[in-house]
Amino acid sequence: MSVLPPSGRLRWTDVPALLRTRLETALGSSVTDAVTPAGGFGHQLAAALTLTSGRRFFVKAAPDDDPLTDANVHEATVLDVLPPGAPAPELLGIHRAAGRTAVVIAHLDGPHPDLSPPSGDAGQTWALLDKLTSSPAPAAYTEAVSGTPSGAAGLHGWDVLRADPPGDLDLDVRDRLHELAELEAAWPSLAQGDRIVHGDLRADNMVRDHQQGVTFVDWAHATTGPACIDAASLAPQLILAGHAPADVARLLRDHSATATDPDTTTAFLAALTGHWYRNARKPEPPGAPGLRAYQHRAAAAGLALLDYRLS
Repeated sequence: MSVLPPSGRLRWTDVPALLRTRLETALGSSVTDAVTPAGGFGHQLAAALTLTSGRRFFVKAAPDDDPLTDANVHEATVLDVLPPGAPAPELLGIHRAAGRTAVVIAHLDGPHPDLSPPSGDAGQTWALLDKLTSSPAPAAYTEAVSGTPSGAAGLHGWDVLRADPPGDLDLDVRDRLHELAELEAAWPSLAQGDRIVHGDLRADNMVRDHQQGVTFVDWAHATTGPACIDAASLAPQLILAGHAPADVARLLRDHSATATDPDTTTAFLAALTGHWYRNARKPEPPGAPGLRAYQHRAAAAGLALLDYRLS
């Protein structure tokens, strides 16, 4: 059976029969079950496939003219060149048929990590970031991502809101628009770096595999940049998971990826929060229910961290 999740993603049965057959041939067995994990905001097929043999694989698929296909192929390229020991699943293949492209990735067996205070998953994730960013990215990785513009470098939002402040803008935000926009404006000149950047780190882009532990998935936005990007991206997620903003602010202050470059960290956090705050005010995009509500919550968490960093 195929399960249609509330996110509105494509189902296994929505994939053209020719591509389904090609995948089953490549995987060596027929698909008996296809389940889409909870979380995420995309509309493509993203499903864990179970075969008659009992083996499991994770597959992403979209039409060739869908922008998500370029993202999927980029992710496949990245998975193929990440250094040994990187917290990422193994790439198993790329298959094309019927105007669709599918990327097959090793299945990870486990839930999304629990980033709440009682769990040890948040600590393990911080340790993984420390390891991942402790040295420059290998040459093969840098070459693989060199042709893909960094989405992080273009994050912004406070500049738009300052130019035309909405009438219902929160008073505390209105009072700080100039300061936030100036911090954000500094970010593009600081965005260059030589470290591995996942680029979209949150709990639903991680799996706590029963054998590997916490593993990062969805590497479609991977690039190079300053060491602080993924740690600063993760920080608001910890607040959303129940950590006190003051505790997360201390983590950012002390973690190796962010402590060595506090100005870059603050500029990035301002740009990311501005992106969330501006986009949360837009209509819900088709195929991504819940995205604006998430951006609203994330923006509030980002602002709470900025309050500590700027006080």
